[in-house]
Amino acid sequence: MPRREFALPPSEVESLDTRHPGWEAIRNGSVNWLIVSEFRLPVGYTAATAQVALRIEPGYPDTQIDMAYFFPPLRRQDGKTIPATESTETIDGKTFQRWSRHRTGENPWRPGVDDVSTHLAQMNHWLAREIQK
Repeated sequence: MPRREFALPPSEVESLDTRHPGWEAIRNGSVNWLIVSEFRLPVGYTAATAQVALRIEPGYPDTQIDMAYFFPPLRRQDGKTIPATESTETIDGKTFQRWSRHRTGENPWRPGVDDVSTHLAQMNHWLAREIQK
């Protein structure tokens, strides 16, 4: 049974249940993490899927989701280095690779519009763009 140690808005629970069955909402110390297993990666990485963790800050959904964390660490098939992925975070006993990617003034977090699904979509864009470099 997936862990649900903190609550997300009902519409997000429904979306996650549909798109990412088995997702978990866990507390790691005082930090809330959304964990999506078997997240499909674009072609070009050494793995087809990974776990992705999103840090859910107090005040969410008005407070933005920032960055993404992957287990196992993502590597490109061509061996090129992925910038801003050197840091790690221990989550639920595993060492996740932090992708330091942030919203910009041109693409700010929009309370009432943005949520887990829009952040995952933005994350997919980062992943695809990285392979094209």
